Amino acid sequence: MNILVCISHVPDTTSKINFTDNDTKFDQNGVQYVINPNDEFGLTRSLWFKEQQGAVVHVVTVGGAECEPTLRKALAIGADEAIRVAIPATDGLVVAKALAQVVQQGHYDLVIAGRESLDYNGGMVPGMLAQLTGFAFVNTCIKLDIDGNQGVAVREIDGGKETIAVTLPLVIGGQKGLVEESDLRIPNMRGIMQARSKPLHVKEMSAAAATAQTISFEKPAPKEAVTLVDTVDELIDLLHKEAKVI
Repeated sequence: MNILVCISHVPDTTSKINFTDNDTKFDQNGVQYVINPNDEFGLTRSLWFKEQQGAVVHVVTVGGAECEPTLRKALAIGADEAIRVAIPATDGLVVAKALAQVVQQGHYDLVIAGRESLDYNGGMVPGMLAQLTGFAFVNTCIKLDIDGNQGVAVREIDGGKETIAVTLPLVIGGQKGLVEESDLRIPNMRGIMQARSKPLHVKEMSAAAATAQTISFEKPAPKEAVTLVDTVDELIDLLHKEAKVI
């Protein structure tokens, strides 16, 4: 089984976020980048398929050379090869079209993507990728088992879970639950050394025309001051007179 894991290069959630040029550009100064958490769950699950079923695992991202340390980390964790599509990731459709070309050229059976990246939270790419490739698609996937060309996926739905029988080829939008957080892997020294000799292919291709444009960014409004109360009567009085909810 040939598996392609889509990796997003995203800011660490502990990074301080700022914008420049009148809030029209993201300020990358001092920002630490990591593998998108939803993608890391998928990468970890793909390595289980590699170790238990002999799958071959490739990772791919769309972007500039600054993304390569993130790909190298995925190689150090256990992926076999990495691919960087050398075009700007201007919007979800551009990314999906680039990834579709990689999928078609690589003859992959299973494509694992995170259901969304934690920078823009678009949640568009996995579904568009499935449509462009003609693969089956399961989003918000929290469990996946494969036997031959047949799979069983479990996904979250409103109010519960849904179990789906699927036939490969397949695209999933994975998330927390696909593996346990305790199963996530940290590169060790041996993996880091091996990653240096693993292939990292840079694919040059024409970018599709962007269909969306960022106009400006805006930070969330500061939280209002908290009012502390000592008694239930005081709380009820505030809810009635100030909050006007009772």
